Amino acid sequence: MPMILVDGQEIDVKEGENILEACLNAGLDLPYFCWHPSMGSIGSCRQCALVQYQNEEDTKGRIVMGCMTPVAEGARFSLKAENASEFREAVVESLMLNHPHDCPVCAEGGECHLQDMTVMVGHRDRRYTGKKNTYRNQYLGPLIHHEMNRCIACYRCERYYRDYAGGKDLGAQASHDHVYFGRHEEGILESEFSGNLVEVCPTGVFTDKPFLKQYSRKWDLQSGPSICQGCAVGCNIAPGERYGKVKRVHNRYHDEVNGYFICDRGRFGSGYLNSDLRLDYAGIKKPDGSFFAVHQQQALETAAGWVAGKKVAAIGSPRASLEANYLLRELVGKKNFVPGYSDSEAELIGSILSILQSTTAINPSIKKMESADAILVLGEDVTNTAPRAALALRQSVRNKAFELAEQMGLPSWQDAAVRNLAQDQLSPMIIVSAMDTRLDDVASQCVSLPPDQIASFGHAVAAALKGEKCDNPEADSAAKILKSAKNPLIISGSSMGNQGIINSAAAVAEALNTPETMLSFCLPECDSMGLALLTQNDACSLADLVNKAPKLDALIILENDLYRRGDRAEIDQLLASGTKVITLDMYENSTLDQSDLVLPAASYAESQGTLVSSEGRAQRFYPVHSPAVERMPSWQWILQLAGAVGHKKLSALEHLDQVITACVQSNKDLKGLIDVAPLNSFRNLGSKIPRQTHRYSGRTAMNSGVSVHEPQQPKDHESPLSFSMEGLNRDQPSSLTPFVWSPGWNSNQSLQKFQSEVDGPLKGGSSGVRLIKSSQSGAVVSSEVGEVILKQHQWHLVPMHQIHGSDELSGHTDEMAELAGHGFIAIGEKVAEKLSVSPGDGLLVRQGDLECALEVRILSRVAKNCIGFSVGYAETRGLIAGSLVSLEVDTNWQRSGPEMIASDKAAFEQVITEGGASNV
Repeated sequence: MPMILVDGQEIDVKEGENILEACLNAGLDLPYFCWHPSMGSIGSCRQCALVQYQNEEDTKGRIVMGCMTPVAEGARFSLKAENASEFREAVVESLMLNHPHDCPVCAEGGECHLQDMTVMVGHRDRRYTGKKNTYRNQYLGPLIHHEMNRCIACYRCERYYRDYAGGKDLGAQASHDHVYFGRHEEGILESEFSGNLVEVCPTGVFTDKPFLKQYSRKWDLQSGPSICQGCAVGCNIAPGERYGKVKRVHNRYHDEVNGYFICDRGRFGSGYLNSDLRLDYAGIKKPDGSFFAVHQQQALETAAGWVAGKKVAAIGSPRASLEANYLLRELVGKKNFVPGYSDSEAELIGSILSILQSTTAINPSIKKMESADAILVLGEDVTNTAPRAALALRQSVRNKAFELAEQMGLPSWQDAAVRNLAQDQLSPMIIVSAMDTRLDDVASQCVSLPPDQIASFGHAVAAALKGEKCDNPEADSAAKILKSAKNPLIISGSSMGNQGIINSAAAVAEALNTPETMLSFCLPECDSMGLALLTQNDACSLADLVNKAPKLDALIILENDLYRRGDRAEIDQLLASGTKVITLDMYENSTLDQSDLVLPAASYAESQGTLVSSEGRAQRFYPVHSPAVERMPSWQWILQLAGAVGHKKLSALEHLDQVITACVQSNKDLKGLIDVAPLNSFRNLGSKIPRQTHRYSGRTAMNSGVSVHEPQQPKDHESPLSFSMEGLNRDQPSSLTPFVWSPGWNSNQSLQKFQSEVDGPLKGGSSGVRLIKSSQSGAVVSSEVGEVILKQHQWHLVPMHQIHGSDELSGHTDEMAELAGHGFIAIGEKVAEKLSVSPGDGLLVRQGDLECALEVRILSRVAKNCIGFSVGYAETRGLIAGSLVSLEVDTNWQRSGPEMIASDKAAFEQVITEGGASNV
């Protein structure tokens, strides 16, 4: 390990890192702007200047850029040298020439990296008195607000958006004093990861637009460590609350999962937490179908009267915590518990779990995926089903560039040099799917096949890997690529609803049979894997429950809109069977409307529990704020109901730690749950960990508009965190870190003070526990593949999941609903030509007795005889993946009007105000 000297201090450094990284790892404050640990160095801002000396005799030295200078044994540097300090201050002064100095009204104020660095270099007085350049801001969609006048031209936004996230519609334009970062014309940013610009930008150029509508300063937000509920990846997030509302969600660093970035669904999709559809009180249905509100105690007494000593069944939920599902299952018995998926989905997820428990392949973390040097994607549009995994795949195709750089002796952090060396050379990624995917632009090969033929393709690859005869040249080529790779990755999932595809992915992984082979499956919801581990195929099916419903006295439904799970007629039959229906949920939905008793469940931001990701990583989420008076976490509702009916086992439980212990004792596959996070008794130097910053203001005054009496701070009796400012937010396990802040580092760049090393794990360790580990036995899967027989004028219906619009919860967020648009039918160019339709036209889709009128989208790549439909949209409710449908032009279709951008809306409103509506 090399040793360098910085201002006379000996520092041990890692071989191959640069001086900026070495200084930050040593706890030294060296300012920077353009450098980012995930994106490497380009040396454009010149802010990380320091003096390098040739030897002990050299007293003058020369100024070098820390991010561009590699470490070397015995190298001597100075941060404190006068010329280096003056240089850094001059850089900031030049960057501030055109800055508007609008910190008091800037959404970045108080957590601005530019503010921090300006203070750090000692710049105070403005000497420039000339005119400033000003810019016209752009409308970039409902998620990102643009304020170009604050730009310091660090190029971080372009490097992240284009180079890292693969976006095409934002970049640097013009030059010199007129350089402009934006789109070539106003419009919605196309990348699914655009929200990370909010944290990547060191100033206030790109800010969180929904947050601006209900703005609070960072120091006034109460935050908590949480887990994203948007998909099964398990990204770590830090929601911020004020006045009882979740104001925003920030990325919470986890070195093995999401790193520095999350997707837009995870960042902006939690608006439903503040929705008017949220339930505040329990309700009992009246004869006219409406509900009257009751207090918790009356609701529990009513529920107990329906449940005690009666025949009761329950339906769990893959979006509820593992603890809530466990308690409900214990309350009604294993054979009376339905997991909460559709029966077909339950079978698919069960088979995925079985494969992961038996395969010899590695089930990789998101970070591990980035090491793949050859990738085979079978049937999955990863960007729309596991967005953060897709971002990792975009990084993995750069491994060819890093390999070339290593051969040339280039450090991997020399970003521009590495990219120039590789040019267009990428590691191979083969995508086999029925439709276009968002990763097609970085794929070396795209194969368009119907679902069953995708499965056949996978089995053909497996056969070729085993040395068997392969008549498919594309499959044979894929096998050769995978076989020559050091770290091959096979990725598939349940989104196509096809068991054959899942089996074929496992077959390829087993055929590779190398220690570094990776096999990953994308799952639909945040606790899909946890629910599968809990039930292990030992549960009642939804179809069986429908049949026995008339014999039941009560049915309890946990956080689940059943109309999204099964056939409407089947669900209607279940809910109209005469059984008393008790529903625990957060918000109004179709299932809740059919219930007899409604219990208002707390959201993830008001509750605590465990989720298990598709990787099999169990992680704990904690409440950000206490729930409204009449809401309770689902697990507490169930515990209180169990106590009210005298359930022997559950009546003895009171706290979540006890529930977790009972869950572990009941299921050997869940034994790691006890180590997921510290127990409630954990204290940091004798105190709970504060959710509020030490600068939190208005704590005793913010509710004075309601009452002048100072309320007592809420108590958290279930976790080591407090709803308070008092305590210490440092040196605790990383699962208990609610926010990052360090003296002199008010922005999210303060994260490096919490890391054991730059871009490494947090000092508190990597949170979570892996519950699924590879086996030595190997997965045994069937090679049988179904076959769809099409009649004339029939099409094979293929599901198309959308990052905006397909999931159950984020659609209740206004911005997500705007981006989701309407339900659609996707067809190929030849089909569009045959039907004489263009994008925006309408088609009638007939599936048996069901007829849907849907908007047309035309794709460049569609498998033969296949059409796609948007999953999870109200317009496509009832369409079944894999079914055969007919198409007909809808002659009564009315095209949607064009969306107005912000400037158009302003002009329109002005015309209306001036009485000129007739001219519009």
